[in-house]
Amino acid sequence: MNYNYTVAERLMRYVQIDTTADPNSDTQPSSMKQKDLSRLLVQELLAMGISDAELDEHGYVYATIPATSQKNVPTICFCSHVDTAPDCSGTDVKPILHEKWDGSDIVLPDDESIVISTKNHPYLLERIGDDIITASGKTLLGADDKAGVAIIMDLAKYLMENPQIEHGKVRILFTPDEEIGRGVAKVDMEKLGADFGYTLDGGERGHLEGESFSADGCTIVFKGISAHPGYAKNKMVNAQKVLAYFLTLLPSNTWCPEQTEGYEGFVHPVHISGELEEAKVQFIVRDFETAKLAAYENRLAELAQTAIEKFPGATYTLSVQEQYRNMREILDLNPHVMQIAKTAYEKSDLVPEIRNIRGGTDGSRLSFMGLPCPNIFTGEMGIHSKQEYVSVQDMQKAVEVCVNIIKK
Repeated sequence: MNYNYTVAERLMRYVQIDTTADPNSDTQPSSMKQKDLSRLLVQELLAMGISDAELDEHGYVYATIPATSQKNVPTICFCSHVDTAPDCSGTDVKPILHEKWDGSDIVLPDDESIVISTKNHPYLLERIGDDIITASGKTLLGADDKAGVAIIMDLAKYLMENPQIEHGKVRILFTPDEEIGRGVAKVDMEKLGADFGYTLDGGERGHLEGESFSADGCTIVFKGISAHPGYAKNKMVNAQKVLAYFLTLLPSNTWCPEQTEGYEGFVHPVHISGELEEAKVQFIVRDFETAKLAAYENRLAELAQTAIEKFPGATYTLSVQEQYRNMREILDLNPHVMQIAKTAYEKSDLVPEIRNIRGGTDGSRLSFMGLPCPNIFTGEMGIHSKQEYVSVQDMQKAVEVCVNIIKK
């Protein structure tokens, strides 16, 4: 595609705006600073001539690239999230462009113990000669998912500057709080008005993801019996000790993230809190088969029952919160959505590699909200860490794929 891409310049500006999501906040968006980037995106879309670009109260950006075809064609949505993960600092990001990277170790200047190498990141072997963007060693980069944002913004610029390309109406959606599982919680689907869509939130060039985990959150609360510690014999039941024993019952060689891969599911304790009388553990529960989630939760209940039997007088409660479901269940009913993407990859000289996501995207939820939505690569790698990087050429290729989807 003969085009003066702007993805690199955009990404390097966007990552300098702190948009870290806050999992401990009940607001939407969880951190108001996410709107700092969203407001900028609206301004840039308006400057392109996209007159309906808007930011709503919940932190969503909606915009329309008008149709140039008189034919009756579907409305396509492209979606990315503006927030970054709270796992690693996103404050004062200093992006560095390593032009025509030669394959040598990338030592990050603000912390020379942080080294990005082909040994730790074998995908980089395929990107020798590319322009690589990293952070400086003290923060994540934020290519997850500002690379997706930059790709969609560059796509919008290309289409607005080339009205001779025939296409239907294209809707743009930028979301907050994807990293903490609330990315599409308040999306106005009627306002969005799209027939199907694609998230730009994948990794390696050529990957096309039409399958994700199904996911629940599970909370177990143990209750003990309080007593004065000086007179506690045969009276006190310490809920913290019940919880600690319960955790020892969890397998360490299977059924956990550190020992599973491919299509294997897991349960994973992510937060513990408590005092003598009450202690709580929160889990994420994941599998590609939705039906297995209930079996996993029943197994957790059995282990909790085993724990309280060791501490007479203790009790427990277990609650489950649905998070998202495997997008494949919807995409299998709408096979044309994946087929259009596959054809676009091939027209971009790529062999599509159909992959599963050991996680979820906004597309997982959007698919079940009426918008079938696979996930397209952006080149973002080493995500949620100081070793995050992205290839400029991967981002450019993603723009080309999106153009070919629209043409199709």
